Amino acid sequence: MPRGAFRCYVPALYFVFLTGPTPERRLRSGALDIYLGEPARGTGCVGDKQTSIRVQGCGRGEGARASSREFRREREKAQEHPGESWALSQPYPTPQPLGLHPEAHPGPTCRSPPPGRLLLWPHFLPPIMAVYRLCVTTGPYLKAGTLDNISVTLVGTCGESPKQRLDRMGRDFAPGSVQKYKVRCSAELGELLLLRVHKERYAFFRKDSWYCSRICVTEPDGTVSHFPCYQWIEGYCTVELRPGTARTVCQDSLPLLLDHRTRELQARQECYRWKIYAPGFPRIVDVSSFQEMESDKKFALTKTTTCVDQDDSSGNRYLPGFPMKIDIPSLLYMEPNIRYSATKTASLLFNAIPASLGMKLRGLLDRKGSWKKLDDMRNIFWCHKTFTTKYVTEHWREDHFFGYQYLNGVNPIMLHCISSLPSKLPVTNDMVAPLLGQSTCLQTELEVGKDLGRYRNGPGCISPMDLILWALSQTPGPDSPIFLPTDSDWDWLLAKTWVRNSEFLVHENNTHFLCTHLLCEAFAMATLRQLPLCHPIYKLLLPHTRYTLQVNTIARATLLNPEGLVDQVTSIGRQGLLYLMSTGLAHFTYTNFCLPDSLRARGVLAIPNYYYRDDGLKIWAAIESFVSEIVGYYYPSDASVQQDSELQAWVGEIFAQAFLGRESSGFPSRLCTPGELVKFLTAIIFNCSAQHAAVNSGQHDFGAYIPNAPSSMRQPPPQAKGTTTLKTYLDTLPEVNVSCNNLLLFWLVSQEPKDQRPLGTYPDEHFTEEAPRRSIAAFQSRLAQISRDIRERNQGLELPYTYLDPPLIENSVSI
Repeated sequence: MPRGAFRCYVPALYFVFLTGPTPERRLRSGALDIYLGEPARGTGCVGDKQTSIRVQGCGRGEGARASSREFRREREKAQEHPGESWALSQPYPTPQPLGLHPEAHPGPTCRSPPPGRLLLWPHFLPPIMAVYRLCVTTGPYLKAGTLDNISVTLVGTCGESPKQRLDRMGRDFAPGSVQKYKVRCSAELGELLLLRVHKERYAFFRKDSWYCSRICVTEPDGTVSHFPCYQWIEGYCTVELRPGTARTVCQDSLPLLLDHRTRELQARQECYRWKIYAPGFPRIVDVSSFQEMESDKKFALTKTTTCVDQDDSSGNRYLPGFPMKIDIPSLLYMEPNIRYSATKTASLLFNAIPASLGMKLRGLLDRKGSWKKLDDMRNIFWCHKTFTTKYVTEHWREDHFFGYQYLNGVNPIMLHCISSLPSKLPVTNDMVAPLLGQSTCLQTELEVGKDLGRYRNGPGCISPMDLILWALSQTPGPDSPIFLPTDSDWDWLLAKTWVRNSEFLVHENNTHFLCTHLLCEAFAMATLRQLPLCHPIYKLLLPHTRYTLQVNTIARATLLNPEGLVDQVTSIGRQGLLYLMSTGLAHFTYTNFCLPDSLRARGVLAIPNYYYRDDGLKIWAAIESFVSEIVGYYYPSDASVQQDSELQAWVGEIFAQAFLGRESSGFPSRLCTPGELVKFLTAIIFNCSAQHAAVNSGQHDFGAYIPNAPSSMRQPPPQAKGTTTLKTYLDTLPEVNVSCNNLLLFWLVSQEPKDQRPLGTYPDEHFTEEAPRRSIAAFQSRLAQISRDIRERNQGLELPYTYLDPPLIENSVSI
């Protein structure tokens, strides 16, 4: 309450100073409690009625003797600022005290009032009021506003406010609006602990969803408390928000706050449930759980029931214009806080429909059979060509470009250093002598390396193009020859195309979908299930889980389901995919997951022109520095990590559900030091953002020309040399309609729909403290410098490498 404001409304008031009796001795009949700011108490008579005046420490007003001149000055101030009025014609209930933990000591705002001065207050005047000013921000998204009644209750250490409806002239909660309101209490509430948001029916209007971004509360003394929300609130419910200051469970001692954490996580765990998709797979979100939630549950994560039975097998059906079956029920409804925004959905459709319609009108989507000539494949997407697609079309036959793609293509993690040839590759010196020359031999090349063409590897490191040969079978023999560049052009080209097909399957299923999409889904699920909104790691990771559950559900409904796109366009089909991915997870390790460790283990730190490595290490370092500052701020010691039960439950669930509890994976099941936490968080953020961009964004660039990335091969590998011709080559490549469907998919996943949030962009202000906000700004500055360095380097490259340019990296796996 503004200093001396209560005096503005009293025409004549006498102040008497006493050392009055204790509150227990005051007469209670007709007593009136007045909450001011100065510790004082006493009794007296006004108008033949006993009046008790009790000034609590949780108030901040001023009660003191004032001269008539002071009184006039205060009254003039009040007349100049009528908006500061606090008096009402009806009194409000006295705040109810909160139950505190036995070991928790009330702060200075709740100290017991010592004896002090007495204020005589006329019985006909209204009680003193404490005014809290609220600023409510509605998200700018389509249909983010609501017509429902919104009320709030403030809960503090000294009590809670009455439930007050937020209502002004005109519409209150339109999309993008910022509205201001006042909540009046009979006394100040002390430190604010919770803000309850009540969403209730308004007149005859049907219930709708509301996206509440944040609510800022200005206390009577001017202190501002931020309550981040950033979520959809559905149906009629009550949402409890905590102040934006991040707190681990170890930092909470009040039973009220501990109970709030528990209930929030229980509600999330009921909503987001694990499901086994296939043996050996990371666990996924159970979409059917969304419709099972009660629509009136008193948490933000409330659900609306759909009329479609999720278990109805008839939901997997063909739709007009689509060549594969689609799991309709799983797409009809998604929990609002994980589904695409209307903007992103519209953008995705806008990218898909014109491209699909164009190929449909040209008859490509319905044309079966082989391509007539290679040049016909150049014009499938004549309007969606890029600099890289043109480069690939012109250079795809060249050996040096074939090798380049293993450095900076869409699957840049395949290259390994070897010290000896695999036993299943029986290559002799005589085979490679025409390629190596007389001055060296195969073993020498293995030991010291050699500059072959444009790319030179470090000692002991042989790239695919250093060997310049391919065996298309695990058991080479008379029916499975080893192909060399000295063979006929068509034989050698077909051998490389088979390798590109194998690399396509490994890339799409393991490098891309398994190691980014599915693992990031498990990280998102564990974060939602085990960390409350106020937890610092939740605030850190939430932006990097945005839309991941939605896009993976779309992928399973259209690509991985029985008779889906994988069955239609790939040579291994869905069953082959399940085998390949389960095998991939069984061999995936923590070393593979951490970029610096992976590069070191593969022995590729010295290879020149490895732009994926160079850019990736810079981004890894920027993320690591950012995460180190955040972790250092909230976890100052080993004990602070070890004693955080929510954090340990989070990492334990990731270990059990993502990596199936496999100890040999090397992934942590428990974290013991801040350093271990920093490494794990850095790896998660890197793989959810930069790694996904590196293996996803170039799919259209390198796959637009079908022979460079064929999804299937219709003929078996050649069993003898000299048998390949142009016709047999074209008959081996995918059919016309399969090629076009695959290319359409490449186009969609390479074009990030609108509603983008590049790496380091955090428009939702979950962190409200100054220290993490400074860390975010420093992180953004480092990323901006990395972007400048990449663009400067790319100016001198024949084929620029742009996939790890920070502004082009999405914060999360969202497409």
